Amino acid sequence: MNSAEAHPEIARGVLDEELSFSDRDAEDEAYRQNLARLSHASVVKHFDAYADVDWDAPEMRIDPADPRWELDDDALVRTAWYQAQPPEVRSAIGLAMIASFMKLGLQFESVLKRGLLEFAWKLPNGAPEFRYVYHEVIEEAQHSLMFQEFVNRSGMEPAGLPGWQRLGSRQVVRFGRTFPELFFVFVLGGEDPIDHVQREMLRHRGDLHPLFRRISQIHVTEEARHLSFARLYLRRQVPRLGAVKLNLLRLRAPLILGLMAQLMLRPSPEIVARFRIPAPVLREAYRSAHHRARTVAAIAKVRSLCVELAIATPRAIPLWRAAGLWPSA
Repeated sequence: MNSAEAHPEIARGVLDEELSFSDRDAEDEAYRQNLARLSHASVVKHFDAYADVDWDAPEMRIDPADPRWELDDDALVRTAWYQAQPPEVRSAIGLAMIASFMKLGLQFESVLKRGLLEFAWKLPNGAPEFRYVYHEVIEEAQHSLMFQEFVNRSGMEPAGLPGWQRLGSRQVVRFGRTFPELFFVFVLGGEDPIDHVQREMLRHRGDLHPLFRRISQIHVTEEARHLSFARLYLRRQVPRLGAVKLNLLRLRAPLILGLMAQLMLRPSPEIVARFRIPAPVLREAYRSAHHRARTVAAIAKVRSLCVELAIATPRAIPLWRAAGLWPSA
């Protein structure tokens, strides 16, 4: 059996790549038109963190004991330990995890904004990306304001990224200028999992707290543009990479995506310590088939893109499996 037969997802990706990039002139024109549409959408449909969220409305008040904060699809919910906790503790755990993810989100967006400015710095006059990138920076700044305001009102004190990851983020910022293809894989690794989780909650949870619902609605609306740009850019640029950078991308992509997905899908060490979640419970929850399936689903779109662009090749699949990112079937 050859690699295409063994991995039909990859076979489809190769075909898509041949169809997508056969006409370079048509591709460039389509790229410019798509960027113009994204920029126009940022003008006609954008949000302000304070004008578009009624923070002081009575229904927006945050009560840590509100049952609407309870976790839903997280693997921790399936453990006997979680089920045995009093309702107010389960609610507090859910609120703490949301606040933690928002703190991580605004720190990630800080890296994203700085990397985008590095990316824009080297663009020539007339580059179609420049205007869109600045629209995105403005939108991400509004998201950061929303996330920090939620954290402030939650009563929680999430620390966000640990020190070693904060240090590593400085290298990611430089990739915006020196290796933008890897930078935009990092962008998708940070944005796709939380976008997936928020969309699933908006679709399936009718009992979301109205403040969390409003923030999520704003975030997924504007993130749709940001994710579209990252994919557009990668589809255009990855096929033009030389062998050295392409191989670096193949090695680093599953590592980055695996790390980012777990940051957004597991409780932070401080939450574990605060609520005294036993280590066996964490192993039961986050080494489970349910958590693995949730992780695979959360990065499905970026994984499909990496297959399409020959980043996730048959030889690279063991790295994706080791990172828990490849479907078991």
